[in-house]
Amino acid sequence: MKRRFNTLADCRRYLADVLNRLEEGKVEADGVRVRSYATGILSKIIENSDLEDRVKALEAKLEGGK
Repeated sequence: MKRRFNTLADCRRYLADVLNRLEEGKVEADGVRVRSYATGILSKIIENSDLEDRVKALEAKLEGGK
């Protein structure tokens, strides 16, 4: 199943699922390590992208007020 990671909540749900599968013995620790690392990077990208969008919106608002 292909997953979409558009929000931090998507990343959180995915990691929770991965950790649950680890506890159930359905996935190896090395797989969890790789997935956790990649999800951590992706969550930072999403967070920075959201902040960038907010800054751009504020800048546009300030430019319009001059």
